[in-house]
Amino acid sequence: MTSAAPETSRLQKAYKEQVAPKLMKEFGLTNINQVPVIEKVIVNTGVGKQLENQKLKPEIRDTVIDTYRRITGQKPVMTLAKKSVSNFKVREGAPSGFMVTLRRERMWSFLDRMVNLAIPRIKDFRGVSDRSFDKGGSWSFGLSEQAVWPEINMASVNFSHGMNITVVFRNSNPKMSRFALAELGMPFEKPEDRKK
Repeated sequence: MTSAAPETSRLQKAYKEQVAPKLMKEFGLTNINQVPVIEKVIVNTGVGKQLENQKLKPEIRDTVIDTYRRITGQKPVMTLAKKSVSNFKVREGAPSGFMVTLRRERMWSFLDRMVNLAIPRIKDFRGVSDRSFDKGGSWSFGLSEQAVWPEINMASVNFSHGMNITVVFRNSNPKMSRFALAELGMPFEKPEDRKK
């Protein structure tokens, strides 16, 4: 009995069949191997401010873990402080955050739900910033609270937290990555809507 091939997500299919050819045409790429690839998506939340005597309250830890399991399908890894910083009252080895790295099908499913379900639910939304690309083309942005995800019932949550999301590209630059994300439906802000 042969195992079934993993199902290609809607967004992944669109990237291969529609976005990749447009990228090649727009940027004069002659080889399919020159097309930027979305390698992974990293989601993380800092909890350093919530520490009490260098320990994290169980209800805060459980809320963040439950949120990540619901929106990503994976259990997050707890990150620890690498250095002691007296100004922030953080000691080396104290909990500092939670992180999930998504690849393949889970990554595409997360991106699809983020673009089409979560981001449109942001209050007073005018578009996500297109200013946070690094020179390799990876893009980061933050959500101020987990309520934008339809999987989260805020009535049963005892701790509201935001998250940083980084879409990591390989073989790219800021212009190509922005073009690719916009073609996938990422609602970037229009220049006239930017805050001065």
